[in-house]
Amino acid sequence: MSYSNHSPRNQIPSSGENRLLAALPADEYLRMLNRTVLLSLQSRDVLYRTGGAVEHVYFPRSGLISTVLVMLDGRAVEVGAVGREGMTGISAYLGADSCHDQVFCQVSAEVLQMPASVFAAEVRRSGQLQNVVSRYIRLVIDTGARLAACNCLHSVEERCARWLLMCRDSVVTDEFSLTQEYLALMLGVHRPSVTVAAGALQHAGLISYRHGRMTVLDRERLEEASCECYRAIKDESNRAFPDPQG
Repeated sequence: MSYSNHSPRNQIPSSGENRLLAALPADEYLRMLNRTVLLSLQSRDVLYRTGGAVEHVYFPRSGLISTVLVMLDGRAVEVGAVGREGMTGISAYLGADSCHDQVFCQVSAEVLQMPASVFAAEVRRSGQLQNVVSRYIRLVIDTGARLAACNCLHSVEERCARWLLMCRDSVVTDEFSLTQEYLALMLGVHRPSVTVAAGALQHAGLISYRHGRMTVLDRERLEEASCECYRAIKDESNRAFPDPQG
């Protein structure tokens, strides 16, 4: 799938900052920035296909990127999502040359693209990038463990609220494009279960869903409807990479 609006890195983009890159000292930040290309991704644009090569890494500045694991029988479930707080393609630094999952743009995003070989070389250089990447890998591992427990122990409605909150934090807006089909894929449940869960949240006045557009109406009450995992993941992420936007 093609990308749009790609341009050389000759100026800092006007949208939100990537928190992983922002954690670097100014000189390292600028060196990394000068090795990237700015891309605008649309929903469903594919970054990596299952079994495909990991040729680039991506640092989102806005939007949401989802990682989906597809089983042999064709069933699929989201196993990770990343916004401004992180990156995709971290496995390139760990020696992987192919992707075991499918990674695509969930909510329209602006990302910084860097060749995977360049990224791996930059991490191996002396400096703070290696420390930042190690911190991010620990965050990914801890978040993955938390989500595995969440998916086993908490109700569909609680997990739906948690996912919508995490999505809202990543895109930094109360309104974003989202179909019930994709939400079901993200939660690993059948669409009727999502219809019931989202319907309950909408009936309570916490969200509004119309024509593929999701709007968070009451963030505080939506957090109350979520399980404990939303706050735990958010707090851990903010400790690792402070978010100036809250």
